[in-house]
Amino acid sequence: MIDIDLALEPRDLSARLEHFWALSAQKIAAIEAGYDARAGSPVFTIGGRYQSRGWTEWTQGFQYGSALLQFEAGGDARFLEIGRANTLAKMASHVSHVGVHDHGFNNVSTYGNLLRLMLEGKIPSDAWQRHFYELALKVSGAVQARRFTAAEGGGFLYSFNGPHSLFVDTARSCRSLVLSHLLGHALMEENDARIDLLARALEHLETTARYAVYYGEGRDAYDVRGRTAHESIFNVNDGKYRCPSSQQGYSPFSTWTRGLAWAMCGFAEQLELVAVLPDAELEPRGGRAFVEGFLTRAARATCDFYIENTPTCGVPYWDTGAPLLHRLGSYKEQPARPDNPYEPVDSSAAAIAAQGLLRLGAQLSQRNGSEGAQADGHRYRQAGLTVLRTLLGEPYLALDPAHQGLLLHSVYHRPNGWDHLPPGRSVPSGESSMWGDYHLREMALCATKLCAGRSHQKFFDGLVRAPEARA
Repeated sequence: MIDIDLALEPRDLSARLEHFWALSAQKIAAIEAGYDARAGSPVFTIGGRYQSRGWTEWTQGFQYGSALLQFEAGGDARFLEIGRANTLAKMASHVSHVGVHDHGFNNVSTYGNLLRLMLEGKIPSDAWQRHFYELALKVSGAVQARRFTAAEGGGFLYSFNGPHSLFVDTARSCRSLVLSHLLGHALMEENDARIDLLARALEHLETTARYAVYYGEGRDAYDVRGRTAHESIFNVNDGKYRCPSSQQGYSPFSTWTRGLAWAMCGFAEQLELVAVLPDAELEPRGGRAFVEGFLTRAARATCDFYIENTPTCGVPYWDTGAPLLHRLGSYKEQPARPDNPYEPVDSSAAAIAAQGLLRLGAQLSQRNGSEGAQADGHRYRQAGLTVLRTLLGEPYLALDPAHQGLLLHSVYHRPNGWDHLPPGRSVPSGESSMWGDYHLREMALCATKLCAGRSHQKFFDGLVRAPEARA
């Protein structure tokens, strides 16, 4: 399990963060200057050079969102221009894309970051620019909400596999629905039926928490608290749940660690939102106790599972049931080995999970009247910082200036064999992904803000005013 440094403070990472942002700037500039956009969105590196991979165009927002995070971290206006100009020129198709579950990735990372920066006064206020960002986010949330399947006890936003398929990843795409709601928008259906976007987002999250997350209650023979199924299959004729499945994991009954990380981060982010919403907003949607209850239960279970089933350094192998992990011996009692000949690690899962740990920790630490929750919150926060410290150093940070990636040892689709094998190796290693690089930047920005004595950024900053901490 992760060897959590309970004394680690964000300021202890200051020198590493300064070096990280300088390196990050070089990588963004190199991709902007040297990548041929006609090939499609950059997805992952092969031999240190970013390549496209046709499946869905879910990584372009991370490319331009990275430039916006770089600007926010250091104030260099050239990165604002890269992010802003490319959002204007290239992201419109993602706003109206009806065929994917990725709106929270592409559009919140671009239009969402731009709106947040403007609302926080970090870029000049301009009425028409703001209207542009707001309109994009309103439409994006409604389009995403339209991919909906009614299911027993609720419903879900279905994946690109079709109406029967719930992906655990989509927990983080609920941000698009929430932002649209906060901007006063709704999805309009036949006969002017008005669909409440916050209610739909919460409905999806509750369905995900119920079916994609396990709680050790004997649901099946492999029910271990906190593990997740990448995909949950439903019968669209009657809405009944049928079985777990997996697209990118080893099996339906093991845990693909990036899917686990998406759940950790997605549930924790929505807890941050619910904490600042007034009771009146939550009452018609189940009430505060119900909503905070299922979000907290899922977030804590997944974060605990990650801590307990990840090597001491905080970087997981790609799947907790990967068939050759046993060849590594007591792999959870030692740091991960990216150079091993049996199973790859996935550093991108660590970058995403670190945010989930930090965000959940902050939420629990703010709950009045519960010493246990505050102590657990501190532990989750420290686990997130411990993972970040690992990723900010070797062998994970891509120090070679010729390598366009930032975070090494990320994998995309192990079952499909899409990841690059270095010469003489049987296991992918040494490469980067656009989502891994972006989420490491997001986590680094959280820590950079904490170093300066500020709160970490939240996707709804500027749209909701935080109340007093609740019991």
